[in-house]
Amino acid sequence: MESATSHLALIESMAYRFSDPSLLEEALRHSSFVNEQGAAELRDNERLEFLGDAVLNLAIGRLLMDAYPQLREGDLSRIRANLVNETQLANLARGLALGQYIQLGKGESQTGGHEKNSILANAMEAVIAAIYIDGGFDEAFAFIHHHFRELILGAQDLNAAQDFKSRLQEAVQGRSREVPRYRVIEEQGPDHDKIFCVVVTIGDLEAQGQGKSKKLAEQDAARNALTAMSLPDASLSPK
Repeated sequence: MESATSHLALIESMAYRFSDPSLLEEALRHSSFVNEQGAAELRDNERLEFLGDAVLNLAIGRLLMDAYPQLREGDLSRIRANLVNETQLANLARGLALGQYIQLGKGESQTGGHEKNSILANAMEAVIAAIYIDGGFDEAFAFIHHHFRELILGAQDLNAAQDFKSRLQEAVQGRSREVPRYRVIEEQGPDHDKIFCVVVTIGDLEAQGQGKSKKLAEQDAARNALTAMSLPDASLSPK
């Protein structure tokens, strides 16, 4: 792994140079590392992650409104949720080779923490916040625009492909009069990093899903229900 002070290659790939490099170091410092060090002056990246999530959602919202003036609020919200989910953020982090710069505790490092989607996505949000604090919203917006540009351009296709709830609704209407019903069955993790577990029920068929928001968990459950419906023994008969 690269040391905390050896960020030259990362800075080049980010196309942003920090006035205060300590912000970048904080953005790449996982809580497991801080807990092991036991140093009161060290801060993990969770506060930056919180701020970065807000900055990212604002910037993506503006970019989507500019790119797709014809879309309604509901469509824009669904597309944004698909763009800023954990998988997309982790993939962008991998494109920057961000994982090799994240400081992890020994246990987290030994279990492949540098490649975990959750850790990569959280670090990506923390980096965005670090840029925002260091250079202001315009710099953070430019960074987000640069790295999300291709995803923004293909956002409508992404929305169509990943709006599993609408696809499930259409599939159910073609096979029965049942209406998909979603309910949260469990919430895992701390408030700043919750995972929601949702079950969708259609007749005798049930499918579960998970996500970092209720909406994403419902989409995952709908996707799993569509998969189950393609199986020969799937039943939509009323209970």
